[in-house]
Amino acid sequence: MLARDLAETYPHISVDADAVDAARLLAGNKLPALLVVDSDQRPYAIVPGSQLIKQLVPDYLLEEPLLVSVIDDRHLGEVTEKIAGLTVGEWLPPRTYAPPVVGPDAGLLQVAALMARTRSPLVAVIERDGDEVRLLGAVTAACLMARLVSGS
Repeated sequence: MLARDLAETYPHISVDADAVDAARLLAGNKLPALLVVDSDQRPYAIVPGSQLIKQLVPDYLLEEPLLVSVIDDRHLGEVTEKIAGLTVGEWLPPRTYAPPVVGPDAGLLQVAALMARTRSPLVAVIERDGDEVRLLGAVTAACLMARLVSGS
């Protein structure tokens, strides 16, 4: 089984798009991660939803966990305010590594090893033609797990 056979169409968003739109894309499609592309539609980042949620929580609540127990939902407005007016690129956590990508001929275990090594819930599948890169889709952890446990 090759990556091209496992790749599924996966919603993605541009690094220049509105951060609130990106949050809605993630939530509305119940995605495990946000797939962000650059202006040339090349994978720019794959960010697990948990990391994006971390970017939404006010810093003082992250620094003082006991405070969370006394804060109620009246403070939810701060969450939206934190990303209002930001682009996706401005909202994302600082990039420390390139997004996990494979070519269409990558094997099942190659995709699995990359996903495990990068701790990413998905791997983008790309096709190169010289300097051009085309996003074919993504392999999600759930799809990969189904193939690994079924043995086919």
